[in-house]
Amino acid sequence: MHRSTPAPVPHRPSDAPLTRIYRPEEIADTLGCSAWWVKDRARRRLIPHTRVGRAYRFTAEHLAEIIRLYEERPTRPAQTPARATEPLSGLRTQNGSAQPHRPVVAPAVRLRARPPRRQQQYGIVA
Repeated sequence: MHRSTPAPVPHRPSDAPLTRIYRPEEIADTLGCSAWWVKDRARRRLIPHTRVGRAYRFTAEHLAEIIRLYEERPTRPAQTPARATEPLSGLRTQNGSAQPHRPVVAPAVRLRARPPRRQQQYGIVA
């Protein structure tokens, strides 16, 4: 007689390792920010999260995505050090001393204050 091997048992969720769930305070400690910031961003749906009842919970994948979302890349490549070590030849003032190159600065934009809001509730008009 030929004995057959038993059929494999289907995968049950109880066999899988549980995913670690983090509280907002733990995420805040890791990121170096406040728990309020983490909860506020989750409430506004700006960062990935899981809701368990009324509580915000995070996985390691959520944390990695939050870090990627707020990562900043340089806008332009770093300048070469050869430019900084160039001699200052040809930049002489009237007395003969060398004058370093100064970058051109754009003129500042003049800011204007917004007019105050009117206080209609007290009958006072500003």
